[in-house]
Amino acid sequence: MTDIITRAASAESVIHCGKGAFEAHAPKWKNKQIYIVTDSNVFAIYRHLLWGTFGNGFSLTVLPAGERSKNPKNLISILKDMLACGMKRGGVVIAFGGGVVGDIAGLAASLYMRGCRLVQIPTTLLSQVDSSVGGKTAVDLEGVKNVIGSFYQPEEVIVDPRFLQTLPEREIRCGLGEIIKYGALDKDIYNKIIKNCGNLKNENFLEEITADCIRHKARVVGEDERDENGVRKTLNLGHTTGHAFELFYGKKSHGEFVLIGMYYELYIARKYGICGGQYAENLEKLIKSVIKIPAYDDVEESAKFAAFDKKNDDAKITLIVPETEGKSAEIKLLPREYASLLAECRNKIKDGI
Repeated sequence: MTDIITRAASAESVIHCGKGAFEAHAPKWKNKQIYIVTDSNVFAIYRHLLWGTFGNGFSLTVLPAGERSKNPKNLISILKDMLACGMKRGGVVIAFGGGVVGDIAGLAASLYMRGCRLVQIPTTLLSQVDSSVGGKTAVDLEGVKNVIGSFYQPEEVIVDPRFLQTLPEREIRCGLGEIIKYGALDKDIYNKIIKNCGNLKNENFLEEITADCIRHKARVVGEDERDENGVRKTLNLGHTTGHAFELFYGKKSHGEFVLIGMYYELYIARKYGICGGQYAENLEKLIKSVIKIPAYDDVEESAKFAAFDKKNDDAKITLIVPETEGKSAEIKLLPREYASLLAECRNKIKDGI
C-alpha cells in the first residue's frame, strides 16, 4: 500500500492505494454518522461487506446503475434523504461505487449544509484511476454531461484493487481508456504501458499503473485545482470528441468513448503535423489493441455535441491532443473544420487505412 497526497488550494486529500487499503482504512468511519451512496450493481455484490464494515447504523441510497442516474432529480432525492436522516455537517458521505456514484455523491456532500465530509471508495478501474481523485463533482442536465457541478475535495480516497475482481471485462477496458490517456500525458507512464502492452489486464500491473496515474493527477490538481491556468485542462485529452460521441450514441461506457475520442483526435493531430512518427503509430496501435474503433456514419451530427464542451473558447472547438512523449498540445477548430476532420477519419477507418 502507498499513500498519495493531493495538495489542492482548497484542501488536502489522502489517497490510500493498494491491496488491503479498504480493510486498513474504511472501518475507522464506523462510529461516525455515515450516509452511503452506491448503485444497484455494486450493492448486489458488496452489501454484506458494507454491513460488516460499517455496522447497521448508516443511512443509504442505492441508485439504479448507469449514467442516467446522474441527474438533478436523484441529487435532490439524496439531499432530502440526508435531511430526513438528521445528517449533521460533521457527518460523512461515502461514495461507494464507480464514477456516476462518485460524481453525484460528491456533489451532494458539497451542497449539504454548504459542505460535509466526503470519502470516496471507488469500485471500478476508471473511478480508481481518475474520477475519484481531484474533487470534480457533477450531475448531467438535459443530456449535457457534468453541467451542474462543483470542485469539492474528498477528505480521503480508498483505492483497493480487490474491487476489480468482480468487474466485467468491459469495465476493465473502460478504465484502460483513462490509463492510456495518462500514458499520452506522462512519459514514464507511457513507457510502462508500452513495456507491458501485452499484459494490460494483469492485476499487479493495474495496481501499479493506477498509483502512477493518481500521482500524475495529484500533481496536476495541486497546480490547477479549478481549471484556471490550463494545466488541468490537459487531463481532458480525448474527452472532447469522446464526450460528443457519448452524448450522441450513448451505447458504450465513458472510458470506451475516451479511447475512441483519442483515436479520432490523434488523427487530427497527425493531420496538423502536431503528432507523428513512431510515437503516433504506437499510440494508434495501443488504442486499437484495447477497442475496435467504429466508423460512425453520423460523425458530422455527433460533432455538434462538442459545442457543449467546457474547454471551448468563443465559437471554436478546443481539443487537447498528444504531441510527443509526455507532452500534449491544444488545437482550436471551427465547428465545420472539426466535423470535416472527423468525417475524414471515419472514411479512412472504413477504407481500412
